[in-house]
Order: sequence, then C-alpha cells, then structure tokens
Amino acid sequence: MSFSVSVRDHVMIAHSLRGAVFGPAQQLHGATYLVDATFRAATLDEDGIVVDIGRARDVLAGLVGELTYRNLDDAPELRGVNTTTERLCQIVGDRLADAARAGALGGAALSGIVVTLHESHIAWASYEVAL
Repeated sequence: MSFSVSVRDHVMIAHSLRGAVFGPAQQLHGATYLVDATFRAATLDEDGIVVDIGRARDVLAGLVGELTYRNLDDAPELRGVNTTTERLCQIVGDRLADAARAGALGGAALSGIVVTLHESHIAWASYEVAL
C-alpha cells in the first residue's frame, strides 16, 4: 500500500547538449518542460496527508524558478553537466529530496519522490529518489 500526491509546474531554459547522438540539439536551443513531482508515502500523517500541497508547490516553483530563463550552459553549478532531460529530472529530484529531508514539505514520512519532465506530449523522462 502506498499513497502519492503530485504537483506541477513548468520551466523554460536554453542549453546545448554535448555528443553526436544529439544531432542539431548540440547547438544552443530553447526547451520548455512541464514538471511533475510526485511524493510517495507508505502512510498518511496525523492530518491525513502525504505532503502539504501548498508547500510542495512552493518548493517546486522555487527550484524550477532557479533554472527558468537561464542558459544552463552558463550556469556555474552545472558546469560539465550534459543537461539532458534525464539529468534535469535528477537535479530537480535531488533538490526536492533535500527539501523533504529538511522538513520543508510537511506531511508524512516520505518513501520516495518521482520527478517527470515532459518535453512534449509524446516524450518525457522520470527520475525516482528513495527517501
């Protein structure tokens, strides 16, 4: 048995990808991602919730806000990182996990977080971190 709550935001970035496999995406280009964060818990807290949805939305918005309207190629904290969709999922997921561990989300003891970035209606990637 498991419970989950999801919140959604979006992020607009510019970046280029390293490697011949990326073809024209090796050049600087823009991307807009729909970002879903799903929080999982085996039980609910005493108020009957997994996370405080408002707090979860605010934390997610803050994290994606740090990336929005930036050229990720120029971001010092991402130097040397090939910012693929999968890697961006990991970055957001790990930062959400840090926020959860710090108690920023309220709610139950989480068992995991899944972050999904939707590139389009036909392609998306996910990353799951266990807590």
